[in-house]
Amino acid sequence: MKYARKPIAVAIAVALPTLSALSQTAAAENAAVLDEMVITAPRMEEPLKIVTDPKQPRQPLPAHDGADFLKTIPGFSVIRKGGTDGDPVLRGMAGSRLNILLDGEQILGGCGGRMDPPTAYIFPEAYDRVTVIKGPQSVVNGAGSSAGSVLFERDVKRLAAPGIKGSGSVMVGSFGRHDEVIDVTGGTPDVYVRGTATNTRADDYKDGSGRKVHSSYERWSANAAIGWTPDKDTRLELSAATSDGKAAYADRMMDGVLFKRENVGLKFLKKNLSPLVERLEAQVYYNYIDHVMDSYSLRAGNPAAAGAVSNPDRLTVGGRVVTTLRLADPTQLKLGIDHQFNQHTARSGAAPGYAGAYTGKPRTDDGVFHQTGIFGEATHFLSERQRLIGGLRIDAWKATDQRTGFSTSGKTRSETLTSGFARYEQDIGSDTTVYAGLGHAERFPDYWELISQGKQSVDSNSAFDTKSEKTTQLDVGAIYRSGRWSASVSGFYGKVKDYILIDRFNTRARFGKGGTTDPTLTRNVDATTWGGEAGIAYAFSSNWKADATLAYVRGENDSDGTPLAQLPPLETRLGLTYDNKVWSVGSLLRLVSRQNRVDVNKGNIVGQDIGATAGFAVFSLNAGYRPKKGVLVSAGVDNLFDRTYAEHISKSGTGAFVPAGYDQTIRVNEPGRTLWMKAQIALD
Repeated sequence: MKYARKPIAVAIAVALPTLSALSQTAAAENAAVLDEMVITAPRMEEPLKIVTDPKQPRQPLPAHDGADFLKTIPGFSVIRKGGTDGDPVLRGMAGSRLNILLDGEQILGGCGGRMDPPTAYIFPEAYDRVTVIKGPQSVVNGAGSSAGSVLFERDVKRLAAPGIKGSGSVMVGSFGRHDEVIDVTGGTPDVYVRGTATNTRADDYKDGSGRKVHSSYERWSANAAIGWTPDKDTRLELSAATSDGKAAYADRMMDGVLFKRENVGLKFLKKNLSPLVERLEAQVYYNYIDHVMDSYSLRAGNPAAAGAVSNPDRLTVGGRVVTTLRLADPTQLKLGIDHQFNQHTARSGAAPGYAGAYTGKPRTDDGVFHQTGIFGEATHFLSERQRLIGGLRIDAWKATDQRTGFSTSGKTRSETLTSGFARYEQDIGSDTTVYAGLGHAERFPDYWELISQGKQSVDSNSAFDTKSEKTTQLDVGAIYRSGRWSASVSGFYGKVKDYILIDRFNTRARFGKGGTTDPTLTRNVDATTWGGEAGIAYAFSSNWKADATLAYVRGENDSDGTPLAQLPPLETRLGLTYDNKVWSVGSLLRLVSRQNRVDVNKGNIVGQDIGATAGFAVFSLNAGYRPKKGVLVSAGVDNLFDRTYAEHISKSGTGAFVPAGYDQTIRVNEPGRTLWMKAQIALD
């Protein structure tokens, strides 16, 4: 394989200040900050919080889904399976350790093999804002978010006068890639209607060596909302969404041929109810996922074509109520309750037209989960420059194993879990903020850890009794912004009791238990993690800026005495940009170190370690042109030198069946040289 040799990433990274992901241009001393035309590293505005605009173009070019969008934010990486539907990983933590919310709603995929994580149903540009909260440093965004939370949100502002506004974009790129997005809002100050539609597709891409990767996809989505805004403080909104698509995967013998989503939501917001009640929010939602995977529709030559169809689905229903209280001038308190119910079913069989076709078979329930949480989060100003932020939540969980033939069949387990945090923040002068926070998150095992794909434990043929995971983590850092300089640093140190590890291709005999050979085990271990993100930016003049970011995570499996599996290596990004607000030219050099700290066949619900990886370097260029307000044309080339490389935590590129015309690779290789162009227009 033509993998790039290990770059000088380590040497460059060591020379950089230990500072966090912040790429912001200061035009001159104390000048206003202006957004980049093409984003390469979103900045951290508040302690442990990054807010970014998903409508702006960015490099490297994200796929249509939420995971590939998040990988442009330092600290994130993606477990890749092909061209789309990867699983996002924050600071080495994947799956339900990272809470993903769409306008306050939770969505859970149907596939037992994680073909469709929550981010698979997200086209980022259909949202107005993405907020990332790192670590267990908030309790208002759902249960168990030990790694953090990601909020994809739409902004709704009361119309000042009757009218219509909208935005749209078209993007084309190498390997048959094209995206189309339209977002239109119209109405009066009292009533509005908003509609958003997206369409995207791509053919199989080729890696830097010219090898075709089984990775094509097609997706579309539509969202509509009608709202009532009788005054500036009141909003009632009814929304509905639907989407579908298909995707080819390079890491397995089946592809996704149906990703049908149906959604209905109702939201209510009232602000300034009284001097005490500052805000009241309530919402309920319904999400249904119908997913079909097969071994023949998107690949040729499979001898098992007629007999490999699986059709899982999942229903998720939930809601939340949150009130914000102004207890006194220095204290704000959020109190709330949230609830979620989800039911998973499955059926399988042959293709339509064959005996035993799956469409004629009944669905079988295999797992149901209930969660109800109460929470409170307060911000108290000790002084004009000192703040205390803290929160506590209690979650009541109940799950039932509805499978047959397992030692826990029909069993129901209930558990009450507690999470909380406290953080101190202080402003030093007008340009520096420092902070330190201690958080604790207790996470109930999810469907993929307890039930999916016949997960087993060391002691039995079921993993349903796996213990809940408890994370205690210290987060510290600083943010600095003054004149031409901006910088930040965030670091963390965590201890995880009963970390939920997925252990493949091992025998119970290894644990002195005997029994079945080669099960996929779910088991609890104790673990330690530490690391952080860092960045610095400097504006040489009103037009020129340089920036650098760094992200690193390290983990230990304390119980087994081995490295914690599925952790990405050290990564550094170096950027240089010219931007006069009409024309821009930018470059991005991504340097990734080798990763020797592995524990083969151990990992998480998405993937397990394959082996060590070499480092690589990828260089990309972009340009932008803004002829007038509301119009932006951008273009770029990713992986300019056509390097052949794969991410360390990528899935295996072999699979159980490799379609005709494709090569086997150790991992799913990333795209080779990729050209793209995007045109955007906004009408207010």
